[in-house]
Amino acid sequence: QDALDETARAIERVGGTATFLTGDLAEVDACRNLVAQARAKLGRLDILINCAGMNRRKPIADVTPDDFDTIMAANLRSAFFVSQAAHAIMRTEGGGKIINIGSLTTLMGLGEVSVYGLTKAGLGQLTKTMALEWARDNIQVNCLAPGFIDTPLTHTSIWGDDKRRTWILDRTPAKRPGLPEDLIGAALLLASPASSFITGQTIAIDGGYLAGG
Repeated sequence: QDALDETARAIERVGGTATFLTGDLAEVDACRNLVAQARAKLGRLDILINCAGMNRRKPIADVTPDDFDTIMAANLRSAFFVSQAAHAIMRTEGGGKIINIGSLTTLMGLGEVSVYGLTKAGLGQLTKTMALEWARDNIQVNCLAPGFIDTPLTHTSIWGDDKRRTWILDRTPAKRPGLPEDLIGAALLLASPASSFITGQTIAIDGGYLAGG
């Protein structure tokens, strides 16, 4: 609640208006209800960013059925059904933009994140299929694949681990952790009319990590 309140205040401080809605994205009905509530409160639905995500780091041998189902529901199934509900509205309003937030694991494999990687790779494929099916409705669908970003979710597990931190920075040409702000430029492009001929793409925001080195 505190984080939602602060986000709303930040938007309002720069002259915007904000409303926030809550729901358990692991539940399909909640996904659909959130979209319906957003449309009712805002009057239109032009842009959807699927950014919900969670992880449980484990070797494959230790992954339980609950681990598998929980991560799949939060990371992939929610994006599918939120987007499905958003499409039904956007198609009647002349089009829209859907931005899925993937990961480097959309494009490469990493150990101990098997189910997470599966969901993010699936999100990349889902992006392509949505782009193909919904182009006729003037809806562009793209995916941002963040590199190693310093967030509350990763601050301890990745950046607080000296071995992991060194391993990542040795392989990142930019020689620094990514920040959430590093995604802003690409997100604005994909949410704007400037990207009307860009669809079905996955764009890595990774400080050059995938370029090799």
